[in-house]
Amino acid sequence: MEQPAHAQPAFDPDVLNARLPRLITYLGEGLVERATAARLALLAALAGEHLLLIGPPGTAKSEIARRLHHVFRDAAYFERLLTRFSVPEELFGPLSIAALEEDRYERQTAGFLPQASIAFIDEVFKANSAILNALLTLLNEREFDNGAVRLACPLISVIGASNEVPQDEALAAFHDRFLLRLAIEPVSDDGFRELLQLASVATRALATAEQIGRDELCQFIAAIDEVALPNDLVDLLTQLRSHLQAQQIRVSDRRWHKIVRLLKTSALSNGRPSVNLWDVWLTQFCATENPAQAGVVGEWFARTVGAAGSTRPQRFTRVVEGFEAQYELERDSNDLNYDEAGVLRPNDQASETKSTSMMPRLSSFLRSNRYGATHIAARVAQTRAIIVEVDAFLVQLDALEHELQHEVPRHLWLAPEFVTQARTHLAASRAEILGLRQRLASVAAGFAALPRLKQDNGIIPEPLPVE
Repeated sequence: MEQPAHAQPAFDPDVLNARLPRLITYLGEGLVERATAARLALLAALAGEHLLLIGPPGTAKSEIARRLHHVFRDAAYFERLLTRFSVPEELFGPLSIAALEEDRYERQTAGFLPQASIAFIDEVFKANSAILNALLTLLNEREFDNGAVRLACPLISVIGASNEVPQDEALAAFHDRFLLRLAIEPVSDDGFRELLQLASVATRALATAEQIGRDELCQFIAAIDEVALPNDLVDLLTQLRSHLQAQQIRVSDRRWHKIVRLLKTSALSNGRPSVNLWDVWLTQFCATENPAQAGVVGEWFARTVGAAGSTRPQRFTRVVEGFEAQYELERDSNDLNYDEAGVLRPNDQASETKSTSMMPRLSSFLRSNRYGATHIAARVAQTRAIIVEVDAFLVQLDALEHELQHEVPRHLWLAPEFVTQARTHLAASRAEILGLRQRLASVAAGFAALPRLKQDNGIIPEPLPVE
């Protein structure tokens, strides 16, 4: 059937994705050590979420918000510094005198937060209860109660700023509305030299063709739900939740749901139909109660990368130790030395180390236990089966190394320094696994060299536990 002339073309996320690297560059131009903040600001906006920046004044928090506003076409911007004396009129607009004359309690919202697309609210936790109640609805539902009417708001994203994380339980719900949280520190000693040499140049204007239109953004957000979350990533996030619970870090169910949506946003913006391991790096900015805990998640993720997203290195260690213990047990076990006529005879190779206090007189008549060919073959086969698993795991580590070298550097939201950190963990994991493989090979050789019976008795040993 022929499409109507007014039908919109199908949404192609690649058209937007192709511009995202340039937009990220624009957000971070001339800002020293603020690349992560710039990335997270744009990612939050694409996901329809909000970003909280924790840090002292003068660390470019408001500058990032102003630049983010220019990324979106025809987007109104609102900025306000709150104090404990701030009143709702400062954010939501003055009361309408004309409406009051008609017994209606309404605000003139033009030019204020309810009409903004991008907003920056400094010292955001200093708001009083009247402001907080309205902000909760505005940030979450994108709606504002103007008198008896609830207005739909064009809000894309809010960047909040504060010098510290709120300790008041009354602010917990409002604090939870900011999915992404990042601590911003003054530039380092290395960055300070670069800061001093920056030219004082006004932020360049973005071409209209580079900006993201409202319809384009709405189509992108609608496409997020089509991104898949593979089962192995569900397992990985379950591991993270358990890890955080062990660290006494609480993450609400609502936040976990939003985290998954953010990971899907990352995948979609990187041109993928499903979330992958590398997207999970972003959880350090979401799955914590405050930015100071980001390192807990960051370290967990780096170790997870080294483990190829599983607990197999620890499992392999347990299995190897179990196999070694079984081999030593069978190698060192003794039996009475009967000749073919069934008469005990001395073992010329018996030593004092073989004697026991329980049987001192029989110690010279003991010999190493002997095993049938069936027993030995079973032990060797099981050991070699684990070696095959280890080799398969090494192939996975090689694949991760390849991704780190060729694919991860193109990931829009990963910090460049992450690659170096992840490769260090991968190298350590690989060295550990290779050591375990060598130990397994020695165990297999040891089982194969166990003393044999002249005639196989056909006894199959119980398999060793491998889980």
